Amino acid sequence: MSNPAITDWRDCRVWLLGASSGIGAALGRALLQRGARVAFSARNAERLHAVAAGAERALVLPCDAADEDSLRGAWATLLATWGGVDLAIYVAADYRPMRAWSIDLPQARRMIDVNLVAAVAFAHCVVPQLLRQKRGQIAFVASVAGYRGLPKSLIYGPTKAALINFAEALYLDLRPQGIGVRVINPGFVATPLTAGNDFAMPALLTPEQAAQETIAGFAGGAFEIHFPKRFTRAMKLLAHLPYRLYFPLVRMLTGAGGRLP
Repeated sequence: MSNPAITDWRDCRVWLLGASSGIGAALGRALLQRGARVAFSARNAERLHAVAAGAERALVLPCDAADEDSLRGAWATLLATWGGVDLAIYVAADYRPMRAWSIDLPQARRMIDVNLVAAVAFAHCVVPQLLRQKRGQIAFVASVAGYRGLPKSLIYGPTKAALINFAEALYLDLRPQGIGVRVINPGFVATPLTAGNDFAMPALLTPEQAAQETIAGFAGGAFEIHFPKRFTRAMKLLAHLPYRLYFPLVRMLTGAGGRLP
């Protein structure tokens, strides 16, 4: 059973959590141009107002995704203003490159909280309303880093793998109820999170390109929206290799050995 396609965004009520920069900001601007009503949420209120730029159809709702009270407060304001939502997208993420010999526990906990726990809290807000409406969709921006273990992705990758699994389970429960569920798995996108990477990022996209790919994906019914295809298809192929082939191939492709720096 496929998800309902979204091809006409006029008056579509969209909540973007994680919309102050990167993919979330670019997606919000692109949807406003298509006539959607967009609620922008993130911690930085100043940047949110700059992204929304006083657009008539924009609603700015600052909140911290990892703070449940803050999140629920933003959701309550959205419901009081709009009365419901047609599409809610969890875009918020935290990323720090990490290797086995340099685990930073506070940073690891922050990534787990933002990338997974807060996404569950987001669903806890949105899903009951979608069920009451008997329509609407929820989506999560994960990553191809969730397909399989990768160097420097010791914590980030597992949180994205868990997010993909969570979205799959939601789809199984909610799609028969008439609710759409999507997972969005980008490759490398030039955002503040990836700016500090010290390695080559193949098929790097701009946030605006990622936004266009995401919107194009919603025009179909697929559960997974992934891009750019020339990169994500290669990652999918790697994910199906047996470990005896996968491990040496990834070490060769990434230049990541097992020795301490």
